Amino acid sequence: MELKIRALKVDKPEDMNVIIGQAHFIKTVEDIYEALIEAVPGIKFGIAFCEASGKCLVRFDGNDDNLKKLAVDNAFKIGCGHTFFIALKNAYPVNILNRIKNVSEVCNIFCATANPIDVIVVDNERGRGILGVIDGSMPKGVEDAKEILWRTDLLKNIGYKR
Repeated sequence: MELKIRALKVDKPEDMNVIIGQAHFIKTVEDIYEALIEAVPGIKFGIAFCEASGKCLVRFDGNDDNLKKLAVDNAFKIGCGHTFFIALKNAYPVNILNRIKNVSEVCNIFCATANPIDVIVVDNERGRGILGVIDGSMPKGVEDAKEILWRTDLLKNIGYKR
């Protein structure tokens, strides 16, 4: 069995958060929709799910047409069975990630980020799967006391710490 490994770039605006994961059942779209809509008032999102059997369609939903299109386009491009792609506005992954993980169909989360993302996929004659993701850039150093202060101040300023 021949395998082909490739990196596929996720197309998204620079500041947009996305979550990419794997689930196992067609009702994933509805259950993730419900988890998101209940989690954060004012959240805007699009969800796309790659069906892995039967018609093998990209199933989708959401409450924002642009985010639905972005999710569908990326899910179709990545094209791995039973994977889902969520595009977010007005919320951060930290606000919803545990809700997503607790959806009964969700098996795995590959990333939750606003960074540039490459999805590493492997193809064979039967299909395609995600091996992992490249999320952002490599470290350029180690934080010092000044950077620790910057980090803790940032978390206070955006309301995540007192």
